[in-house]
This record gives sequence, structure tokens and C-alpha cells, in this order.
Amino acid sequence: MTTPLTLTPGRRPDGTARLTVGGEIDMSNAGSLADALDGGSGPLLLDLTAVEYLDSAGLSVLFAHADRLEIIATPLLAPVLTVSGLAQLAIVRGLGTDGERPPGPV
Repeated sequence: MTTPLTLTPGRRPDGTARLTVGGEIDMSNAGSLADALDGGSGPLLLDLTAVEYLDSAGLSVLFAHADRLEIIATPLLAPVLTVSGLAQLAIVRGLGTDGERPPGPV
């Protein structure tokens, strides 16, 4: 059974591609996320603020695109993004408990 996952593409006001993800990212649906990320090139703002769970299959997909990602996450995902090392490879915002958000419109 596939875990529900929503993928909503869009653009930031500056034209940068944006992908908003909601639900849980696990081995049952990581392929859908990979397809969405593989479908573009250049910088991508990846909004994970509505993601409630991220497992190693999802992390593998993110690592494959880390060099072009700016990730917005919540403190819920902070441990997995930090311990995995992804926060060292990609720009990751919103991991603090102070509600930090990236500057400007997203």
C-alpha cells in the first residue's frame, strides 16, 4: 500500500521552481518524489513543512538532488536532516524552534 503523498509544483515570485510536499515520504512513494525532482533542472525550493515523516528512502532521493535544493522544513524533521548530513549539503531553513523562515516570499 502506498502512503499518501501530495506533490504540488509551482514557482516563486522570482521564477525559481518550487515543489510543495505533504504527507509522509517513505519507500512506498519515494519514487514519486524522485520523478518530480528528476523532472527539472536548476535551483529548486523544496517545501517540506507539511511532511510528517521522512524515512531513508526519502532521504536518498533528497541526497541525489542536494546540490540544487533549498529546503524549508520544520523542527520535526530537524533530527533526520541534521544527523543524516543532508543539512550540510543542501540549504535547509526552518530547523530552529523559533519558527525561522527564509527571507522574502516563498
